[in-house]
Amino acid sequence: MKYNHLFGPVPSRRLGISLGVDLVPLKTCTLNCIYCECGRTTDLTVERKKYVPLRAVKEELTDYFANNPIPDYITFSGSGEPTLNSSIADVLHFIRNHIHDIPVAVLTNGTLFSIKQVREDIKDAAVVIPSLDAATDKVFRKINRPYPGLKIDTIIEGIVKFSKEYNGQIWLEIFIVPGMNDTKYELTALKQAVEKIGPDRVQLNTLDRPGPVSTIRAATRQELEHIIHFWQLENVSIIADVSERKDLLAYRTDTESAILGTIARRPCTLKDLSEILGLQINEVNKYLDVLEADGKIKMVKQKRGFFYQLKNPAL
Repeated sequence: MKYNHLFGPVPSRRLGISLGVDLVPLKTCTLNCIYCECGRTTDLTVERKKYVPLRAVKEELTDYFANNPIPDYITFSGSGEPTLNSSIADVLHFIRNHIHDIPVAVLTNGTLFSIKQVREDIKDAAVVIPSLDAATDKVFRKINRPYPGLKIDTIIEGIVKFSKEYNGQIWLEIFIVPGMNDTKYELTALKQAVEKIGPDRVQLNTLDRPGPVSTIRAATRQELEHIIHFWQLENVSIIADVSERKDLLAYRTDTESAILGTIARRPCTLKDLSEILGLQINEVNKYLDVLEADGKIKMVKQKRGFFYQLKNPAL
């Protein structure tokens, strides 16, 4: 069976062996973040609706678990913001009632948590991982480029409400963009927001590869450690190194070989690889991260975007 709404399982730095469930079309989101590795948002919206057929998602989940090993997590993530799908609660209930006892994680930007129904819809997830990259409106608009009308104070208050109502784990992800959200003022505002939310974990992340805006750079390990020292919070960590992914059971050497074989014939963009290999963009990204870390591929900027090619084609 060909899966249109499932991807992976992929080797996740946080969730081990993770089966992805993509509940919105590429690239449907409430934000158009300057760092997003899935590319620019093509449908910037806050409208909740049934973006994909619920029946098809259920059929794919049933088929997958009848024919494949059990992953560590089922993860709602992928091409955009999963809470935009108004059927997300139905998918969660289906998994709980018809699939093995597998924890569900929701990767979300948290922008819709001010809506009570959204908070209610995802309350049965085992882990919710909201992102919060800024606590001031100016930097929020600079980094996340939101749908008009979204305000950072309202978003933070929504996440705070969710944290009070929710019984599962909240892992708050903060994506550091050097020069934007790492000043003393911005970091102080972020710390205050973190203390209001009270997450179980705070996870610092940064750029793996260029997003829609190529001028931003990744924070160094030293810069991330400086932030941890500045905050003096007990539950902050840096998301594990990319190279550790290949040690996970979900890491498929055949997928790695397919990517290398494809770009050996001709350089490809991320979108090219996704379409040629029939893999979801997030899935391709996981393998590109490792291949870059291992020095097997490199990026070259051309008019149509960033192309991936072998680093040492003669070897």
